Amino acid sequence: MCGIVAAVSTRNIVPVLVQGLQRLEYRGYDSCGVAVHSDGLQRARSTSRVAELQHQVTAEKLEGSTGIAHTRWATHGAPALHNAHPHFSYGRGAHDAARPGRVALVHNGIIENHDELRARLQAKGYVFDSQTDTEVIVHLVDSLYDGDLFEALKATVAQLQGAYAIAAFCKDEPHRVVGARAGSPLILGVGTDKLENFLASDAMALAGVTDQIVYLEEGDLVDIQLGKYWVLDRHHKRVEREVKTVHAHSGAAELGPYRHYMQKEIFEQPRAIADTLQGVQGIVPELFGDGAYRVFKDIDAVLILACGTSYYSGCTAKYWLESIAKIPTQVEVASA
Repeated sequence: MCGIVAAVSTRNIVPVLVQGLQRLEYRGYDSCGVAVHSDGLQRARSTSRVAELQHQVTAEKLEGSTGIAHTRWATHGAPALHNAHPHFSYGRGAHDAARPGRVALVHNGIIENHDELRARLQAKGYVFDSQTDTEVIVHLVDSLYDGDLFEALKATVAQLQGAYAIAAFCKDEPHRVVGARAGSPLILGVGTDKLENFLASDAMALAGVTDQIVYLEEGDLVDIQLGKYWVLDRHHKRVEREVKTVHAHSGAAELGPYRHYMQKEIFEQPRAIADTLQGVQGIVPELFGDGAYRVFKDIDAVLILACGTSYYSGCTAKYWLESIAKIPTQVEVASA
């Protein structure tokens, strides 16, 4: 799963962004990158490890107080530098790699109607550098931008079909990052100094930076600025999401004595389950949200779609659901 880290601050935020990517390395990735607002947009990208990106950032003296960062697993397009995030939009009919772009954006998920959107944007004069569905989003945001990045993103996601977690910023609006989520996780981190705020795909990315976390809900849009933030729900109504104290330990994302992260995850499963169930008196439908009891009552069969090791987890779930809950369960390979 890809990883996102974003921040708005008054300090140089690049070390926090890169450190956040390091804490997300356990997810796996084949490229990584960071972009900041510094007299326009600047970025560094790599098809190597985050450690190499760190060397690149240091050598280029990349600094900025607003930025986004990303680790990518290739879906649309090979794991190559031109496909690595963050992606820039240079504007309609204009493209020059040496010229700063206007909008920078990172994205997790899959946009199903990217071909249709790409053709429409190309007809408007947008030039594409990559094969990614993400570059479609950044150009679409640029095409809809009229001085308010949040409104541009709101109009953009209304045209997207599929799953996404998005973070973006614009050279014309320093100290502002906007985000949206549907089908992919995105969290808001409230800065402890009351000025800086963060977005991330995982609270682990912000361990040691802030423990004040807002879990954004399906369809939410978020706008973070210096000392303030707000959230709109899927109906574009302003909402207050609960701020929770989450004690994410950076050591949990470190490899430690294990040979690889899969081995680490296997041996840490008992501890993970114990932590998850801490304080839970019993497994009841209410744990899964309002209305779960009514939904569960109407289930007469379960279909699990999964790939890779998730498929094997699905097979285990099938055993449990059929033997304990007595619910017929089918497991299919999602990529087949």
